[in-house]
Amino acid sequence: MSAYLPTLKQLQYLVALHEHGHFGRAADASFVSQSTLSAGLRDLEMLLGVTLVERTKRAVRFTPLGNQVVAKAHRLLREAEELADMVRSAGQPLSGEVRMSVIPTIAPFLLPRMLPRLRQERPQLKLYLREETSAAAIESLHHGRSDCVLLALPFATGEVEKEVIELDALWVAFPKDDPRDPPEEISADLIDENRLLLLEDGHCLKEHALAACNRPELRASATMIGTSLHTLVQMVDNGLGLTMLPEMAVDAGILNGTNVIARPLKSDTANREIALVWRKNSPRSDEFRLLAEELRAG
Repeated sequence: MSAYLPTLKQLQYLVALHEHGHFGRAADASFVSQSTLSAGLRDLEMLLGVTLVERTKRAVRFTPLGNQVVAKAHRLLREAEELADMVRSAGQPLSGEVRMSVIPTIAPFLLPRMLPRLRQERPQLKLYLREETSAAAIESLHHGRSDCVLLALPFATGEVEKEVIELDALWVAFPKDDPRDPPEEISADLIDENRLLLLEDGHCLKEHALAACNRPELRASATMIGTSLHTLVQMVDNGLGLTMLPEMAVDAGILNGTNVIARPLKSDTANREIALVWRKNSPRSDEFRLLAEELRAG
């Protein structure tokens, strides 16, 4: 075996630079100085005898070989983390660090009622939360930046294992005194496609809402503008249209202090599956299943 092998730290620096595209931001994300990160990458290139990164005053560009090395580095770093996870999982379950990505349409509504009990019953667990859109969260999972993801399904997740936490119904929110306000449920044909406001691309709730309505014209006419559910509610409260909300947000009081009301959407697919997912064959699978049980109990 060659004595001249890249170190994990050098590979971490390379991956950070590829992710952030900037030496300063990559150094901050790696918790080192910019000079330390730059020196580590120069040492890596000298060790391999190739140029991985083209440095200019305006941009950082990876060579074709550099991109190949980054892809391999991701796999090596993930396997190194899984090795550490295997050892850690042999000890006390749900102790130590767990990095969990959570999507924005779940985090502010579900976590406040779950985390206090989790902190009380699992004091040795250090749960680091990262709020990201579904696509970004799944990318973080497969690149090893997160250990597990709390998100809403269906969504393209790649090779993962999952545990369902709960089903979350979809509701239609609209201004009070709307003449089309039914006494109980709202059928999809009552939704005015020219007034429907949805989250912008990157949020899976948009796709769940459109799929539940099963009206192709909504996709073409709906306004994809909101960056958060709270923003959408404020827009509805100002008479700019109507929107779709998950039941957990309604239960958490997102409509409090507004003149917005909500009714359940009448549809066989008017719900989303809240689930915890993690990389397939992870050595911490049993631990994540236990975490899902804790979240489900909350």
